[in-house]
Parts: sequence; C-alpha cells; structure tokens
Amino acid sequence: MEDTVQASAAALDLIKNEQVSAIIGPRTSMQADFMIKLANKTQVPTITFSATSPLLTSIKSPYFVRATIDDSSQVRAIASIFKFFRWRRVVAIYVDNEFGEGFMPFLFDALQDVDVKRSVIPPEAIDDEIQKELYKLMERQVRVFVVHMDSSLALRVFQKAREIGMMEEGYVWLMTNGMTHMVRHIDHGHSLNTIEGVLGVRSHVPESKELEDFRLRWKRTFKKENPSMRDDLNVFALWAYDSITALAKAVEKTNTKSLRYDNGSTLSKNRTDLGNLGVSLYGPSLQKALSEVRFNGMAGEFKLIDGQLQSPKFEIINFVGNKERTIGFWTPRDGLMDESSNKTNLGPVIWPGKSKVVPKGWEIPGKKLRVGVPMKKGFFDFVKVTVDPITNKKTPTGYAIEIFEAALRELPYLVIPEYVSFETPNDYNNLVYQVYNKTWDAVVGDVTITANRSLYVDFTLPYTESGVSMMVPVRDNESKNTWVFLEPWSLELWVTTGCFFLFIGFVVWLFEHRVNTDFRGPPHYQIGTSLWFSFSTMVFAHREKVVSSLARFVVVVWCFVVLVLTQSYTASLTSFLTVQSLQPTVTNVNDLIKNRDYVGYQGGAFVKDILLGQGFHENQLNPFYSAKEADDLLSNGTIAAAFDEVAYLKAILSQSCSKYVMVEPTFKTAGFGFAFPKNSPLTGEFSRAILNLTQKNVTQEIESKWFPKKNDCLDPKTALSSNRLSLSSFLGLFLIVGIAIFFSLLVFVALFLYEHRHTLADDSEDSLWRKVKILFKIFDEKDMNSHTFKNNAIHTMTPSPSTVQITTPWPQSPSQNREIELRRVSFSPSEERFTMQPIHHEDRESDIECRIEQ
Repeated sequence: MEDTVQASAAALDLIKNEQVSAIIGPRTSMQADFMIKLANKTQVPTITFSATSPLLTSIKSPYFVRATIDDSSQVRAIASIFKFFRWRRVVAIYVDNEFGEGFMPFLFDALQDVDVKRSVIPPEAIDDEIQKELYKLMERQVRVFVVHMDSSLALRVFQKAREIGMMEEGYVWLMTNGMTHMVRHIDHGHSLNTIEGVLGVRSHVPESKELEDFRLRWKRTFKKENPSMRDDLNVFALWAYDSITALAKAVEKTNTKSLRYDNGSTLSKNRTDLGNLGVSLYGPSLQKALSEVRFNGMAGEFKLIDGQLQSPKFEIINFVGNKERTIGFWTPRDGLMDESSNKTNLGPVIWPGKSKVVPKGWEIPGKKLRVGVPMKKGFFDFVKVTVDPITNKKTPTGYAIEIFEAALRELPYLVIPEYVSFETPNDYNNLVYQVYNKTWDAVVGDVTITANRSLYVDFTLPYTESGVSMMVPVRDNESKNTWVFLEPWSLELWVTTGCFFLFIGFVVWLFEHRVNTDFRGPPHYQIGTSLWFSFSTMVFAHREKVVSSLARFVVVVWCFVVLVLTQSYTASLTSFLTVQSLQPTVTNVNDLIKNRDYVGYQGGAFVKDILLGQGFHENQLNPFYSAKEADDLLSNGTIAAAFDEVAYLKAILSQSCSKYVMVEPTFKTAGFGFAFPKNSPLTGEFSRAILNLTQKNVTQEIESKWFPKKNDCLDPKTALSSNRLSLSSFLGLFLIVGIAIFFSLLVFVALFLYEHRHTLADDSEDSLWRKVKILFKIFDEKDMNSHTFKNNAIHTMTPSPSTVQITTPWPQSPSQNREIELRRVSFSPSEERFTMQPIHHEDRESDIECRIEQ
C-alpha cells in the first residue's frame, strides 16, 4: 500500500493473523521505519526492493534485508562529477520527508569542497509553491542543482523550471539514482523532452542473455494479461524479481518443518495488541540462509553485505531529446571513466539550452532581456529615446517605460532590461515581429494589442484605458436655444406622455360620469373638465372631487408617475441650462461621413482601417504624428475631428483640454500592452505585476506625472453627445399605469354589465344594437343608487306631507330634465319609507318621483 499507516497495519496483520514466514516490502523508505522494528521483534525477515534511504541503515536489525541500492552509495559518483567540471557551488533540491532528509548528510560529506545550499520541496507541493521556490533560486548566483525526490514530483519541478527559464544555457541539473532510472517510465517516455540537457547518475544493470530472455517472457505475458496497458519493466521490477528468487533459494536451504510461531499471539483476544505478538521460530534460520545467498540475478550480482546490495558501478547519463546517452561510468576503484577510452574523462555533454559549452556554475543574478522600444516622431510622453552624444548610449524614457520598470520591481526575481531602439518610426507591426523572429525578448512602448499581432506574440494585460474615440473642438453655448425646455426629453417621451394625459382624462370621465356632477353637463363642458383635470395633475392643481373608487385608484397611480416624470424633467433641464456651458461641434460620426468632413488620425496606426471600415473615404483622412500636429489641424479647421486611441487623446487633452473634448462613439480596442514571445512565462508574470500596480494606484500616479490635468479641463469621460431622457427610461412607469388602467376598466365594465344584466337578458325581439343603445342611454343617466345622489336627495327633503317637486341644482343633462317629487308614505306609526318614482310628462321620457308616505 502507498499509505504509511495502511502499510504498517497490513504488515502487522500478516504477522499476527496470517503468521507469515517472510514479508516482501516495504515499498518506500517512509514505511520502512516501523516495519524494521516489527520484523526485529517478531523475527520475520522483511525484504525491500525499493526503500533506498540511508537512514534505514542506522536501524540495526538482522531481519531487515535491502535488496536494492542504498542512496548513499552514489554520492561519491556525484562528487566526482563536480570535481571533473570544477563546480564550487550547488543547491540541493530535495523532498521534505525521510527519503530526502536521509540523503542530505551523505551528500554534504561527499561535497566537502563545494558550497552546498538547501532547497526543500514539500511532497504535497502544488505547482505555485514549486514555482515560488524556483523563483527564489533564480535570484541566487548558483546555477548548479542536484535534485533528489520521487520521479513524479521531480518531473513537475523540471516542467516549472523550463517554464520560467531555468532550463536554458548556463544552468546545470543533475538527478540522483532512483529518478534517473524511473523518469523514462513516466508519461510513456514523453517526459524526456522536459529534461533535455539534464545529467543523471544511476546504478549499472549489466546486459545478459538471461535478462534479455526474461524481458521477452515478461513482455509476452504482460501483454496477454493486460492488453491495454504498457509494460514498465524498470530496475525496481528487476530487484523485486531477484528478491523473490533469493527468498526461494533461501527457503530451499532451510528446514521448513518449523514454520510456526510461539503461542504468544494466541493469548490475547485483541487482534491489534502489539504486546502479544508472536515470534517466528522459522525466522532465524531463514534470515541466516538469506544472507548467504549468491547468484547472478536480472539486475546483476545478488550479494548481501550487511543486509543490503552493493553497486560496483554507476552510469553517467545525459538526456538529449527523447533519448538517454551514456557519457561515462563511475566505479569505486577507477572513478570517472569514458565509455570508449576508459580514461578519467566523460563523453561530450549537451547542456540545457542545447549548449555544448560547459557552464561555469554561477552568474550574476538577474535575467537579461533584450527589449525593443519604438522610435517616434511625436507623442514623446509615451516613449522617447535619447542618445548620449559622448557614449552613444540610448536611454528610453516615458510613460510606457516607467510602467514597465515599475512592473519589473514587482517580479519575484531580478530581470535586467537591455533596451534596443527600432529605427523605423511608426512601424509597429514590424516592431512586434522582431519578437516573433527572436531578435528581441520583448517590446515595450505604446503598442496596441490587436488580433493580428497576437498571432505572433503574447501580450500582457493592458496598462492603459482601451478604445478608439473621437476628439472634437468645443464651442461656447452661452446663448441657449429658444426651445431648450424641450431638450430634456426625447420626442417619443413627449408624445407618449401627452397621450397618457389624454387617456387618463378619458378614463376618469368614464368612471365619474354617472356618479359625479363635476363630470356631467353639455359635451363641451365634459370634455373641458376631463382635459383640465388630467393636465392639472401635472402640477397637482386639480380641484374636481373624485368619488369613484376606481377613479381614485387610477388617479393615485398616475400622480405617482407624474411625480417621477416632473422630477426627472426638472433635473435634466437643470443640467442643460447650467452644466453644459460648452458643447462639442460634432457629436455624430455619421454626420462627418454625410457632410464629407475631413478627419485626422495618427499615422502608422491601425485607426485608419477602423475609419475606412466606418465609411470614410480615404481622401477625407489626414494623418498626424504628434499632439502638436493634431492641435494645429483642429485649430485651423483642416479637420473637423481627430480619431485616436483614448490614451493618445488624453495626452492631447492634458495640454489643450479647454479647446477639445472626447465624445462618443468609442470603438472597442484592447489598449496598450507589452509583447513577449509565444508561451513565455514572463507574459503572465508581467500581467500580474500590472494588476498589482493598478490595485496599488501606482499606474494612476505615473499617468498623472506624465499627463497632468489642468484646472480648466473638461472631464473627458463626460458624455456630451446626448443627455436626453428617452422613452426607455420610463417604460416601467408607463407599464405600471397602463396595467392599473386596464384592470380598472375590466372591473368597471363587469360591474356595469352585471348591474344591467336584465336589459341584456330581455327576451324581447329588440336587436343587439337596440340593447347597446339602451345601455349607452343608461350610462348617460345618473346612477341614483350611488351614495352621492342618495345623500343629496335626503338633504333636500322637507317634512311636509305634500308632494314637492324640486329642480336639481346640478348641471342638467342635455337629453333629460329631471324633477324629484318627494312624498312620505306611512304604513305604521313606527315606520317610514322613502321611495323614488319617475314622474312622466309628455315632453320628458322620465323624471324621478320621490314620495314620502305615512
């Protein structure tokens, strides 16, 4: 098992419950500590073929057999390599566990004449932790590294080292025995490309007829049993096979009649009690026979000395491409030997970066970058290259350079830039191409990130505001337009609001006509009253009393909408009258195209392609190469507008902000960025550095330094092109009032039809149209069942028993003149009842007669 605790528990179970005579294991050095003590206590021989830590030797136990090579046996071979190449400094990178820590003391002893530094990698380290540790190593002068850890973790270390540039010329990497054996078995051998130029030390496995036959048998058997898997017959597999063979030979030499334990393990019912473990009676004889076994195994001669194998020979390996090249051997007697001449020599080495020059092992810390910068005709605030007349040294300055150098200081390691100027001004595509063809390591300047350029290089995150905008002159707008009060709202909003005023007047009249005297009378009177009521809600000056519940509901909702509309109108009008004292001469690109006005753009930039794509003719386009040229062209009226990236326009506005302003539209672009080769790790590092600078407000401070704003400057972010409120801003409000009116109308119609359902249900032969006319006539009449008219009738009555005719004081309907006859009718001394009945006259269809009877 891989887990140390589980492996220990499994070994305990084998001894206590299965009472085995021997154990093959443990697999790792971390598992071995407990199992060695367990084997010594129970006298059960425990054989390992893969636990290589030298610390295990210090745990004295005759029952622990190491059928593999102790890691300490290779340190003399490593020391010979250092002596051969005359390296005096090294960093030992090892895993933080027993496997790594057990190796370090022996390496220090072997490299007494070498300055050895430590670098520890946790066994569970993630890629970011590995990368952080490697960055620390880059800052040191040492360029020689010895790596000792398990092969899978080591491969990740090499992958990260290659990503950040530590597998280039000048670096030396050396792997220890176990890693050198196993690395070709990881990832089906594809990992060898990752470690190109690395040296390795590994124990020598001699070729033999038996080994060749065994490999063929193994391959055939493995493929038959596991057709979908790849056979990995590594040196640990050979040691495992030799361990089984040695154990079998030892068993054949012993008497197997005493394969039992003493009865100590049966006295306790606790199956995990270490104090009651039995002792193998067969173990001592098996251990003695095992120590005497001698034979030529698959991995070489099997001969135990002090309970472990010895390696008489080590190979020195150089990984080139996807191949392993043996460049020499090391033996305890002869030291380093060339494979061909048997002299103290090594074969030719291909170092990292495919260099054939032996690295000196150290260099001044810092990564030197050849950084290309553009030579410009103008806009020198971004990049300006000055030449020293005496030394002829070129020194770049400017906003872009200062941002780049601030990002350099954010990196976790030192990078030294070497600036090179590009002599062709304003040819930015060719400038970027110099990174693609590896002339330079990076390009720094006012380089715009475009899709075409990103095909050849990788860009960092932009360090400027993105977009291409339009800059136009401003004119004084002191004399306001006569109709300026109409400006705050768009035409659609004016029309919609007016329609709703009319509609609200109609709806309120509809609800109030039968129950409210204020909404009755001649047609012109009713129309005037409805319009007056509706439009007076705009200033909340309506005086008519609303008695219908439905009308009240609609009026409340509408008054809320009117409140929002009036407040928004007031705020917008205030903005038009007080804020915008200056107005742009042009606010629409389409007007420029339609009027065939001349416009300007920065020469050599991609902005020209954008303008042509918008519909400008080429004869309308005038290039400029500096802020002064743009100012001159706009001032003398040669061009009506200047198009450029926002960063350039800000540079112009910082000098002439009282004369010009940026207006919409803004064409989307990615802004300025630094260019690096494809898949360069510096791209991500500089992007993170730019983010850090932005969060710390450093970029804003640098921008303010190079492009200071004057006090009389307009805010370039102010949207001067349009401040009108549109219909879309209030669609929600109109939707609310519309829904309220709709449901109120549904309720009104339903109640009216229900009240006069008998008219509709009349079985007479009247046509439908006749019934509709009757309903309209009923609608035009007063609703005497309304509480409004009941109250009026009661308050106008007198106690006389005679019938009194009263002419109503409210405006009369043009189709009817009504009188009320009041009679009191009494049926008993305690009961009175009021009744209303129509009085019929020849010239009137119906009047109301109210009788009081006793």
